[in-house]
Amino acid sequence: MNLFLCLRSLCFFLLTTSFIKASEINVENYESDRIIHLPGQPSNPSVSQFSGYVTVNEAHGRALFYWFFEAQSEPSKKPLLLWLNGGPGCSSIGYGAVVEIGPLLVNKNGEGLHFNNYSWNQEANLLFVESPVGVGFSYTNTSSDLTKLEDNFVAEDAYNFLVNWLQRFPQFKSRDFYIAGESYAGHYIPQLAELVFDRNKDRSKYPFINFKGFIAGNPETEDYYDYKGLLEYAWSHAVISDQQYDKAKQVCDFKQFNWSNECNQVMNEVFQDYSEIDIYNIYAPACHLNSTSSMANDINSNGPESLTKVRNDYRIKRMRIFGGYDPCYSTYAQEYFNRLDVQSSLHANTKRANTKFTWNVCNNSILRTYNFSVFSVLPIYTKLIKGGLQIWIFSGDADGRVPVIGTRYCVEALGLPLKSSWRSWYHDDQVGGRIVEYEGVTYVTVRGAGHLVALNKPSEALSLIHSFLTGDHLPTRR
Repeated sequence: MNLFLCLRSLCFFLLTTSFIKASEINVENYESDRIIHLPGQPSNPSVSQFSGYVTVNEAHGRALFYWFFEAQSEPSKKPLLLWLNGGPGCSSIGYGAVVEIGPLLVNKNGEGLHFNNYSWNQEANLLFVESPVGVGFSYTNTSSDLTKLEDNFVAEDAYNFLVNWLQRFPQFKSRDFYIAGESYAGHYIPQLAELVFDRNKDRSKYPFINFKGFIAGNPETEDYYDYKGLLEYAWSHAVISDQQYDKAKQVCDFKQFNWSNECNQVMNEVFQDYSEIDIYNIYAPACHLNSTSSMANDINSNGPESLTKVRNDYRIKRMRIFGGYDPCYSTYAQEYFNRLDVQSSLHANTKRANTKFTWNVCNNSILRTYNFSVFSVLPIYTKLIKGGLQIWIFSGDADGRVPVIGTRYCVEALGLPLKSSWRSWYHDDQVGGRIVEYEGVTYVTVRGAGHLVALNKPSEALSLIHSFLTGDHLPTRR
């Protein structure tokens, strides 16, 4: 198996580097990051994968951890896709890679991995990074960095990561490049996209990145529309009463960056009503683990992302796991990545100044200290639309946290000319969701999916990314 992987890597290298000067190539740059085999990894099919650290600020000793999978077929021809999760403070490896779209998904109880038949590396070379610093295995040797986290800081680090990663993997320097992600990555994605877009204009100072566009899932976009949509969704889906809804409309002005005490109180009641179910997928069973478990205590209750303005503090309790859907996926990821043999195989936790730590799928201390300074990223959308980038937004329509209602408000607020009207798209002879196209933005919903679309509807999600990357239209007829 090792010989096969090495021969495959050599062939891939020879096929994809003919356009790069010989002086720029150093196979050791990336080959030392190759993962030979992970504990509990299935032997078939083979997976070509790499992981390690990329320094983003040498003076501060700041480095981001990545996990990269070559495309399953024709990796020399497929685009490069960077996936980001949000939080802020949640790991793209703990969610995107091993729960949603990576080729290796974590098994129940963290006892190993299984192959994902719907992995997005069927369509692209797939890159995950734990961002910002302090998430997962990513680290800094300058503790004050963790007090400065905000959107611009995160975007700058992500840009530096990308530039330095491409130096390590130079065969991808001219490859079509896309960004994808979900939730608070609704901020990270367009902000990183803007940096790449702007710096591509000055090739004398910055390396050119062949950036083509981005796709954002259930994205936090503008506080006003997002929270207006959250409230309306809770009422329209029978989570809260008419009285709560009317009261919230009276006392809450979501156009204000800071809410009044009255608004905080009534919205806290809304979230308390959500505490009995899974706000991230309102029709799925919630996860209630033993509250004495150290893993359970570290999990952001009921899901992977923050509530940003108001947080739930309800306790986690034990319950049966219903067949067909296991909502405790984040716990299994934590159990797996805290294994020393897994960390060794991943080349993880090797360069930290303090190696005594617990890997968590979400770092709640980042959530508590993060500086939420950006109210809206819609102006960035307007700028990048004019710049001609390909931009898609998608929503699982069972998500109560960043619901379809608020995202529709955001898309409509862009004021774009309509290209094709709201209509159904189909998957396996069933309605997969709805699609509407504007001049510059395509918006797609995925029927029955929650906040993590690819977790709930993996086959539909694969069709979605195929359409985005290839230009093949989602079928609008059975």
